Formats: sequence, C-alpha cells, structure tokens
Amino acid sequence: MPMTTMNQLFDSTMYFGGNAPFVEELYENYLNDPTSVDAEWRDYFDRLAQMPGYVARDVAHAPVIAAFAELAKDGGFRPAAPASSATEHKKQSAVGQMVTAYRSLGTRWADLDPLKRLPRPKIDELEPSFYGFTDADLNQTFSVGSLKGLPDNAKLGDILETLKQTYCGTVGVEYMYMTDYNEKRWLQERLESIRSRPSYNADQKKRILERLTAAETLERYLHTKYVGQKRFSLEGGESLIVSMDEAVRTGGSLGLDEIVVGMAHRGRLNVLVNTLGKAPSMLFAEFEGKKKSDLTAGDVKYHMGFSSDVSTPGGPCHLTLAFNPSHLEIVNPVVEGSVYARQVRRGEGAKTKVMPILVHGDAAVAGQGVNQEMLNFAQTRGYGVGGTLHIVVNNQVGFTTSDPRDYRSGHYCTDIFKMVDAPIFHVNGDDPEAVALVTQIAVEYRQKFQKDVVIDIICFRKLGHNEQDEPMVTQPLMYKIISKHPGTRKLYGDKLVAEGVLPADGPEQMIKEFREHLDKGELLYNPVLAGYKHPMTIDWTPFLTKQYIETCDTSVPKAELQRLAKRLTDIPEGFSLHSRVKKIVEDRAAMGEGKLPVDWGMAENLAYASLLVSGYGVRISGEDVGRGTFFHRHAAFHDQNRTSWDAGTYHPLKNLQEKQAGFQCYDSVLSEEAVLAFDYGYASANPYELVIWEGQFGDFANGAQVVIDQFIASGEAKWGRACGLVMLLPHGYEGQGPEHSSARPERFMQLCAEMNMEVCVPTSAAQVFHMLRRQAVRMQRKPLIVMSPKSLLRHKDACSSLDELANGEFKRVIGEVDDLDPKKVKRVILCCGKVYYDLVNARREKGIKDIAIVRMEQLYPFPKASLEVELAKYPKATEIVWCQEEPRNQGAWYWIASRHHLDTQLGAKQKMLLVSRPASSSPAVGYLAKHNEQQKALIESALGKIEY
Repeated sequence: MPMTTMNQLFDSTMYFGGNAPFVEELYENYLNDPTSVDAEWRDYFDRLAQMPGYVARDVAHAPVIAAFAELAKDGGFRPAAPASSATEHKKQSAVGQMVTAYRSLGTRWADLDPLKRLPRPKIDELEPSFYGFTDADLNQTFSVGSLKGLPDNAKLGDILETLKQTYCGTVGVEYMYMTDYNEKRWLQERLESIRSRPSYNADQKKRILERLTAAETLERYLHTKYVGQKRFSLEGGESLIVSMDEAVRTGGSLGLDEIVVGMAHRGRLNVLVNTLGKAPSMLFAEFEGKKKSDLTAGDVKYHMGFSSDVSTPGGPCHLTLAFNPSHLEIVNPVVEGSVYARQVRRGEGAKTKVMPILVHGDAAVAGQGVNQEMLNFAQTRGYGVGGTLHIVVNNQVGFTTSDPRDYRSGHYCTDIFKMVDAPIFHVNGDDPEAVALVTQIAVEYRQKFQKDVVIDIICFRKLGHNEQDEPMVTQPLMYKIISKHPGTRKLYGDKLVAEGVLPADGPEQMIKEFREHLDKGELLYNPVLAGYKHPMTIDWTPFLTKQYIETCDTSVPKAELQRLAKRLTDIPEGFSLHSRVKKIVEDRAAMGEGKLPVDWGMAENLAYASLLVSGYGVRISGEDVGRGTFFHRHAAFHDQNRTSWDAGTYHPLKNLQEKQAGFQCYDSVLSEEAVLAFDYGYASANPYELVIWEGQFGDFANGAQVVIDQFIASGEAKWGRACGLVMLLPHGYEGQGPEHSSARPERFMQLCAEMNMEVCVPTSAAQVFHMLRRQAVRMQRKPLIVMSPKSLLRHKDACSSLDELANGEFKRVIGEVDDLDPKKVKRVILCCGKVYYDLVNARREKGIKDIAIVRMEQLYPFPKASLEVELAKYPKATEIVWCQEEPRNQGAWYWIASRHHLDTQLGAKQKMLLVSRPASSSPAVGYLAKHNEQQKALIESALGKIEY
C-alpha cells in the first residue's frame, strides 16, 4: 500500500494518535490469526517482529505502540503494493474505522428515549458514505477484524447491520474510553455476539411482566387509596423494579449473599415492597399514620430503611435499604462505607460476596458533587468496595428543569462515571427485556473485574415532582407526550400477547391478582425467606441503651501499658526512620519506661493498642492521619531507604501480638464530605470497632455539614440508627487565621439534644487516652465530637504520667490543680481547651490566689453533677466567668447561656459573666499582631476587672 494512501487514511480519521486504535486492532487480529489480515499488513507485522525491543508474539499493546514509534523515527517501512489493490486495502481499513466508530459513537443513534422527543443527531462517522462506501459495496466481503458475532469474513451489509443492532438499538453502550484492553474485549464479546439482544424463554418473559405489573399496580393502588399524599411515584420508570430483580438474582447466582442499596425517594416505596418484600400492610399503616414508633423524631415514609433476606438462584441474599435524608446522593458514600465494613468483617474474598447498589436520579447524579468525591476513592485501598452497581432512573427532568440548554454541560448525565473507567449501559426503559439483559451483564462485569458499572434507564416521570405538583405548568410539551403514553407494562403486556406467551386477558388478569392481594395487605409473590437469619448479622441490641451511660472502667494495668509501649517502639531490623521520627520513637520508648511523661501522641497510640489487643478493631481515616497533620501521631512509619513506592511502610499497631483485632489507618483522598459519610456508614455497620475520622483542621469539617446535620446528629432520632463514629477536629486560636482556628464548636452545640452525641475538649494525654477507650469499651454507641488540640500536642503541661493512664477515667470536669485556699476564692473561671493553659500560666506569673480555674472537658451531655461538686468548693466566689477563645457569638457560650446550664447552679449573690473575643462574622482574625492583641486582652480581662 503506498504511504500516500496510508497518510490519507490517517488524516481522514476522527481519532487521535495516528489511527493507533485501528492499527492496534489489526495487529491483535494478526496475533490471533496471521491470515486474517491482508498480505501487505501481514508482511509488515512479520518484519515488526524483527525490530529492536520485540519480546514475544503475544506482547501487550503498549510495546507494540512503542515499536511503531521507533519505526516512524527510521522513516517507516514502505511495502510495495500493486496499484490495483490500493482501493481494496483502503476499503478494508475503512471497515475497521467504521467498527471503531460504532463502538465509540453508536449510542448517539440508539433508540433510547421512550418519548422520542429529539431527532437523531447527524454523525458523519456512522454513515458508510463517510468512508467512501456506496450501496454497491454492501455485498462485498471484508475481514470483520475484532467484531464478534460474524464469521471472520462477512459482507459489508452484514457488518453494518450487526453494528447497528448492537450499538444503535434499545441499548447504547459507552466503553471505548476505558484503558483496560481485556475489559473492552470482554464487553465486545458479551454484546456483539448477541447483538445486544436478549433471548428469554416464556417463563422469563412472564417474570419480567410480573415485575412491571407489581410496580405499576402498587403505584396506582396507592394513588387511588391515598389521594394527594406524597409518595414520589415510580410511574414511567417501572423498569427499575425489573433491573433490581435481575441484579439480585444474577448477583446471587454469582456468589453475592449481601447487597446494600442506597437511593433517594423516587420509587423508594416500590423498591421497599417489590424488591425487599416489605409487607404492603406495613406501608399502608405508615400512610395512615398508624405506625407505632419509639423514635423521638421519626421520619417520613420515603426516607425509611429496611432489610430482609430473599431467595436467589444461588441461595439466600441479605438485602438492606439504607435510611437517607432528602439531600440527594448524600447517602451514596454512606452505603459504600457500610459495605466496606461488612467486607472487612468477612475477610479475604469478601468483595465478591457483598455489593452496593446505588440508585440515582439523572439530575442529581450529575449535579451533586459528592458523587465526584465518592468516585475518586472508588478504587483506593481504604475505601474501595470492589465495584458498585449504579442504576440511574433517568426521567429526563430535574424537578422542573428539562431544557438541554439548562440541564447540564455534558451530553449524558452519566459522564461523571467515565472518570473511573466505568462502562455505561444506556437502555430504553420501554424495553424491559433489554433492561434485564444489561443488568445481568453489568453484574457479571462487576463480579469479574471488581469495578464500578453504570446502567442508565431512560424513562419518564408520569406525574409531577411529587403527587401534588402540576408538571404541565413548566413542561407542557413533554407532558402532552407522556399523557398519550400507554405505560411500559401495557406495551410489554401487548407484546407478550402478540407473541403468544400470554392469552389476551393475561396481563389484565395479572393486575387483578395483584390488586386482590394488596387489598389484603399482602404481596402476590413474596421473596422474603421467613425465619431466616443471615450468619453475618450483628445484634445491636446491647448497644441500644435507653439511659445515657456517662462512664465505664477504662483503666489498663501499668505492666500492660509498658508491654504495649515496647511493641509500639520496636522497629523492624533494617528499617530506617527519618531522624525526627527516630527521636519521637526513642522518646516514646522512654515514656513506656516511665523516664518521660506521656505526651498526646503516645497516649493516643496506647489507647488504640490497648483496644486492639482486647479485640476491638480500630480504623483511623482522613487527610494525613498516618503521620498526623501536626506531626504527632506517627501510626505509620516510612522507611527512608525504600526502593519501591509501594513498599516500606510499617504500622506498629498492626504488629502488637499474634492475635489482635484489625487496625486500619488510611490517608484519605482530599475530600471531607464523602469520606466523612463513608466513615459514618462504616461505623453504623459495626459496633465492635472504634472508627475515627480526623479533619486536617477542624475548620474544614463544615465542607461535610450535610453529613453532620442529616446523619451524625439526627440519625438516632429519625431512624434509630446508633453510631459510634469519632470526629477529631483540631481546634485552637493560635494566630493561624480564619480557616485554621475554629472547628466551629457552636454548630455542634446547637445540634446537641436528647443525648444524641458527645462533645468533648480534652486537655491532657490521660484524658484523650481514657476518652477514646470509653468510646469503645462502653456499651453505648453515640457519635463523639472532639475539639482536639494543636499546640497542646507537645505542651509539657499537657503530658501525663503512665500511672494516670493506668488508673482513673475520663474526667468530664477537672477542678483547680494549684494549692489555693477555697475560702479566699472570689472568682471561678470556667473554660475548655487551650485557653486553660494560657490562663493558668498567666495567673501563676501574676501570683493571683483568689481566682480558681475549672476545665470543662465535656460540654455535652452537660456534666451538671461534676460541675456542682467543683463550684461547691468555693462558697465565697461571687463571680462565675465563662472564658472562651472564640468570639462572643461563637464557641459554647450561646448554647450554655440559652440552656441556662450555669444559671441554675449560681447562688443568689453570684453573677454569671463572659470573657471572649468580640463578636465577629469571621471565626478569627488574619493578622498575627491583632491576634496577639486580642489574646492579651482576653487573658487580662479574665484575670482582672470585668466590666458588667
């Protein structure tokens, strides 16, 4: 073939890289069968085998591309070819280009929209004429290359028909952007060999219609029985139930025995009843407001979760539908964390046993940034679950937005999934058989490759955003079309009648049977296995206490602490520590021997170690948690002489003794919202592990405010969900500016009620030791919010003796430590955090003897009894001062003042006073000089005259 012809071919393609995909396919065909390519190409590839760098016949495509590059540098190889064959070679090359074009762009011509609102776009690359073909070429025979489902050589017309049926029918697939060759070949084999068309027998088709009928009948039954009540109907998207059914059945047959589902409100009631098998009578009771609940708040019916055990062809499968708020997509990382916890509990091979299914809305999946955060950690070590099945219920409208000019910037709502190389199956919701087929293939892909996969069910929303909404107001054209649509069930029922699968009255008879059972509050086909209990089920009952448990025994024998200290400082032979880290390890060894007081980092590690050897797992997650933002934790050591990027990390907490619980320490991706949600989900799935999320600075936690508000603070009141998650939030005013000073304690205090969580501000190594142990050992699971220190991590006064760790407990209030005469004390300062050390050091310098300083180590639940004991020591104190670093309108003051916690403990002659920074819209000042000025004024005011 003349090189001018080759150049013309290269220049004419829409693909970058010198038509590398086409050449690669030719070469792969050559490797499989040298006779499948033209003689000139075969001769070319034969010579390529003699090029420098050639390894073996079946080398990967990357070395081949490199060899082509080297060949080009040398001027290339120009085989001579008769002029008469040039045209044929050009056509054969064009066939390869056309195959690639359909694989890449065929979905743009696919019949996907049940409403058929938009015309088919003009795409030249899908037209045979683009490659110079005419009708006269349709009967000419060409090599099919890597195209499946045809003989090695086939007529152009048959090749074109195969491509159109595979990629332009009711299924459209996007996958050519994926980087893994084997995954792409697997998808091509699965799709092209059957032309993306299922072949179901009569019983399978009846089951699909039965699922559609169950979905539609429930919606219409509720619509007439509970007129005007919100339920966020699935009508128009009933094929979701077909997809869910196929996912569970296929998953079960491939070894899955547990699936956790996360979804928003659209279609949720339908999934609860028709997938998880919730009794309709239970749902009706919720509609009628009869459901009894001991929850203090409760939630609306379309937010509630559920779990059941159902039968599948492969055996029982436990299904869980996660509780969720109205904040769209935020439940997704929660589900991922829950699944990860279940997988960790099972051990090796668990990723093929437990799978998450996330059901998205089309507007939300593209619009909510938490999905990008979640996908970013989908294949990481500490957060990857071996792939998620994503199902998009694409009803082509987001509330009232459906104009493509406003809807999104990308072509498809699923474009975001391309960032993780996930294949995307677009499917017409009016073809339920195609929906079932792509679901089967998607689950097979997930199980085989352990990666995310997406099903985009293009459907419609028959009613408004909710049942009280009138969609014609904003979408008149769309809803004129919808009003004439008979419904997916009707279309498929008519199809089965026409095929002779059902008698003429078969579909209507099916509806009748479903309605009769709904009248009884029953399911016609109940998938639930009555009396079955999954072997991996955890009984949370012991942790669901009605009364708040304030404390428990957190002591550890001193000898055991010394043994653990030795293990924590025992470094493998030949492991080279950084000089600064080596000094820390040496100091920790001295701490274990009692030669140095224990600092915060050592106390924290000892707390974890003592739990791990007692059978409690520990997970620490967040940005920089291995080392610690402030260089204090060092739970992970890094060999300074490592020779490989993926080796040379040592975790002492994983190597305490032969039998111990699992320790996880993962530096997370740079995200707050999704990672915190993940760890909440993890902690909610296992009460036997201490799960910690640490903010790099506490200031950044507000990037995850939705998780804090909708799950952490209110999950127990709304859904009865217990969770022992710990949030470590570095907090303290040290002149670092508005975004590195405050963890916003006022926001957490505002959320405190009904004993829903604990808020603590520990100020010593012993306090953090006992606080963390209390969180794990105590038979109670509530979130723990910690305003953790920064400068105090190495403050000499914040260190503790080994005896203080071995004995004692977490003190909610710490009284005066200096030797003062209680009868001479006129003022008692109450404070928390770093400001305590500022106050006590200034008082000592000034020689003040009539002011006592009391630390509040726990702000909520408010330690009333402990504080009363301390205040009672100073009968002549007339001033009770709350001193805080934060501005007046921030910190704990407003909460304390509004709840009258301190007022109720004051005597008749005592005044309640405040010392703080001035009220401010910003958490802290940015100028160091102004910070120092404010700090000086704060301390002087607290120890001096207070204007009131």
